[in-house]
Amino acid sequence: MFNTINYECHEGISWIKLNRPDKLNAFIAEMNREITQAVKLAGKDEKVRCIVITGEGRAFCSGQDLAEVNDDTNHGDLLRNHYTPMVKAIMACEKPIIAAVNGVAAGAGFSLALACDFRLASEKASFINAFVNIGLIPDSGNLHFLSHVVGRAKAIEISVLGEKIPAQKALELGVINRVIPQDTWQKEVEEFAIKLAKMPTKAIGLIKRYLTLAENLPLDAYLEKEAEGQRIAGLTKDAKEGVQAFIEKRQPEYIGQ
Repeated sequence: MFNTINYECHEGISWIKLNRPDKLNAFIAEMNREITQAVKLAGKDEKVRCIVITGEGRAFCSGQDLAEVNDDTNHGDLLRNHYTPMVKAIMACEKPIIAAVNGVAAGAGFSLALACDFRLASEKASFINAFVNIGLIPDSGNLHFLSHVVGRAKAIEISVLGEKIPAQKALELGVINRVIPQDTWQKEVEEFAIKLAKMPTKAIGLIKRYLTLAENLPLDAYLEKEAEGQRIAGLTKDAKEGVQAFIEKRQPEYIGQ
């Protein structure tokens, strides 16, 4: 079904694995398209309640494959045609998305990780806003996401200096959620994904939606939107199950509806 990624689903989790390990999973146009398709496919699949994006081999993603770029490349069109649809698909998906950063995340690979909801990093992972090192600006939503995560001062430092950020430093900056030892990497990523897959999926989607609204609306307007969101959440089967489980003093069993 796909040529540049591996796609599989089990235990309510969709695994999207970038699969150009000999090129450190560098982006080509086909990979951009296939990630976009896979995210949309997982988003529509009722059995999927969590998505994990990771890399095969020793890298997460090293950014754009420069072998596909030349002096005639219109970088704006490259973004509009390939990267923007991918980022928009990730942002539009109302299921939790984990970036499981198993190695280097550089350039647009860093942007891909930033677009996800959670970032788990192997102790061997690193992050590089490498764009400036070839005379370009961070793209694929990078500065938008990064400035929200670390603030303007750190975002400009990371982007202008273009230095490698080891996993532990990324944790201290708030770029990632946790660092995982290499010997327990797969186990801990799976456990985290399974935990999310067992949570009330509709509520998570609404939380994602309303976080975006909260960033863009004044308080009065947001509070009205929030009330409507809570009305929607209250009608879900999982909300009813959550209340009933609380009354009965038991663990809720959510079904993602």
